[in-house]
Amino acid sequence: MVLALLMLAGCGKKEEAAAPPPPTVTVAPPTKRLTTDWDEFTGRFDAVQQVQVRARVTGFVTNVAFVDGAVVKTGDLLYEIDPRQYEAAAEQAQGQLDDAKAKVLLAQRELDRAATLIKTQAISENIVDQRAQSLSAAQALVLQADGALKQAQLNVEYTKVVAPIDGRVSRHLVSVGNLVQGSESGATLLTSIVSISPIYVYFDMDETTYQRNSRLWFEGKRPSSRDTPNPVEITLVGETKPSHTGEMDFLDNRLDAGTGTLRGRAVVDNTDQSILPGQFGRIRVIASGQYEALLIPDAAVATDQSRKIVMVVKPDDTVEARPVTLGPLDRGLRVIRDGLKPDDRVIIDGLQRARVGAKVTPKAAAQATPAAAAPTAGAKP
Repeated sequence: MVLALLMLAGCGKKEEAAAPPPPTVTVAPPTKRLTTDWDEFTGRFDAVQQVQVRARVTGFVTNVAFVDGAVVKTGDLLYEIDPRQYEAAAEQAQGQLDDAKAKVLLAQRELDRAATLIKTQAISENIVDQRAQSLSAAQALVLQADGALKQAQLNVEYTKVVAPIDGRVSRHLVSVGNLVQGSESGATLLTSIVSISPIYVYFDMDETTYQRNSRLWFEGKRPSSRDTPNPVEITLVGETKPSHTGEMDFLDNRLDAGTGTLRGRAVVDNTDQSILPGQFGRIRVIASGQYEALLIPDAAVATDQSRKIVMVVKPDDTVEARPVTLGPLDRGLRVIRDGLKPDDRVIIDGLQRARVGAKVTPKAAAQATPAAAAPTAGAKP
């Protein structure tokens, strides 16, 4: 029995000597920098300019001069309509104009002769008046014939359908040999063109966001998007971070009574032509002025029932759960409104090994995370 007790005592000493050291965790102080809050909305893109190209004269299509889906410039030829009947009408109008001008010359000569004869009382004043009236009538005929000629020339010009704007053309809706109707009898739709760059993005903000932004504007903490091109950032479908930037361009003058939202619009540069009208995207609009904030990696935030907590290593290397008030996510880092101090040691790695009140072995982070080093968009350096 004595031998057995001695063996058990020896095993207890070995287990006590082999107790593991406190777990190692990576700690870092909160990042302190200027930041800006952002509001996020779902937006739909739309072209700045869009045109439905229709026939302006009636006739048979003789040529389709563009490639479906191509980029066209203003004045590029799209369609040709048989011009022969309109060229003949223009020649007829030219002849009528020449005839009217000849009648003006004749009426002018007769009036000049009458003005000479009236001096010698060779003719009556009534004849002079009649010839003056004939001259005025001939001049009116010249105006009518000139207008008819211009209209005929316009019809000839309209037989060549050209692009009215720069942009990307859709497919051709009418092929060669088909009869199209002009604008006087229900113009035939030939194709459509939408501009490419820049491009609009429309979004709807809720009434609460509008009221908050209005209050910040009255307090001088945020410029109004009505008169200031506030910056925006665009994240397309399938992207994890913003790929395009733009600026606010328009706010509607009333809230939609059915949805309680206010329509806004931003203009976005699209020189790479990666955005198409009708496409969806996430739009971020500044929601505050710049302010100094404490930020930590979002992965360092834990949830304890209904509150958010951050694990902090105290000076004696024990772990404390610190309740915090969260702000928005800013490029991978979470803004902490309240609950942290600049010199706190926050556990950013090894959170699963930390227990409240237990000791840990803190290890300083090797370097700042890339997200922490990146300045907030729109922030001044």
